[in-house]
Amino acid sequence: MDALSLNTLGHHLQRLRLERGWSLSQLASEAGIAKSNLCRLEQGNGNPTLDTIWRLAVKLNVPFGTLVAPISVPLGEDGVQVRLIDQGKDCPQVDAYWMRCAPHTLRQAEAHTPGTRESLTLISGWLEAGPEGDTTTLTPGCHVTFCADQPHLYRTQAAAATLLMTITYGKEGETP
Repeated sequence: MDALSLNTLGHHLQRLRLERGWSLSQLASEAGIAKSNLCRLEQGNGNPTLDTIWRLAVKLNVPFGTLVAPISVPLGEDGVQVRLIDQGKDCPQVDAYWMRCAPHTLRQAEAHTPGTRESLTLISGWLEAGPEGDTTTLTPGCHVTFCADQPHLYRTQAAAATLLMTITYGKEGETP
């Protein structure tokens, strides 16, 4: 991520934290990251992983898209890139992303907030995705929806995969 995007993310993260009246220590502890790492992130330094950004969004009780909305460049690590396309304002909250997984990628994602569902449509390549132990194989044009409030994965083979991802946030006990 470039310096401007890191700075923008850091200021946005700090604003969201302060709106809740939380200290650096509180948010870092809740998200399971070092206070020094959170401080660097808020100052526009560091290189946050997608999992770190997800954990911060969950602990701040905001959709991932809300946390990354001010950033126009793709976020990525370990062969995976994501970019927010659009974010709905209705209930349930729906975010749309472009995602690219490099060849021979295995991305294991942490559980999202309760009631969250993901819908994937594969544009190109080959992708295995879904909850661990209950994945679906996608080829171009195929679509899958699964509960994302449990650990899940994305796996490619010899070719890269490009897909559209829609995340529908829910509340515990609700099915979006």
